[in-house]
Amino acid sequence: MVNGVLFVCHANLCRSPMAEYTARRMLAGRPVTVASAGTDAVEGLAMHPYAAEIAAETGEDPAAFRSRRLAPEHLTEAVLVLTATRRQRSICTALAPAALHRTFTLRQFGRLAAAVEPPVDEQDDPLSAAVTAAALARGRLQPAPGDADDLRDPVAGTPEDFRRCAEEIERSLRPLALLIGTAG
Repeated sequence: MVNGVLFVCHANLCRSPMAEYTARRMLAGRPVTVASAGTDAVEGLAMHPYAAEIAAETGEDPAAFRSRRLAPEHLTEAVLVLTATRRQRSICTALAPAALHRTFTLRQFGRLAAAVEPPVDEQDDPLSAAVTAAALARGRLQPAPGDADDLRDPVAGTPEDFRRCAEEIERSLRPLALLIGTAG
């Protein structure tokens, strides 16, 4: 996945597919691809119906979406790995230790990306530059308390729970879109 963002959650049915579709909309026209996977996904399942409603609002049809189980090559091929929780971030870095410096929770990356200045001299692609800037910020900023970096799983919730999750995903992706937009 050249110039790719990989979203990872538990089952690849709710959070990571909503993030994938939201990112595709927010990063349209930028040189970035997006995909998703689940640490414990069952291959080939359709997106959760409430998540599919939200994904459809991006203008894409989620009917063809199928879940996929996370594999090490997904992580090594991605430029940026964004997980729903700290636990999933740990699983990702255990599966592919080389991805450590480019693996964040989605909320963590949003917070870090919001704290950095857009790159001035761009030698890499915009996504790589954004990842480098956020990784440097990770070493300078205080970590968030407790589970502040975790994105709550709406799987057993109401449509409103899915809507709140989708809003948090979009809020967390805005700084990435801004960094890539200014660098690209």
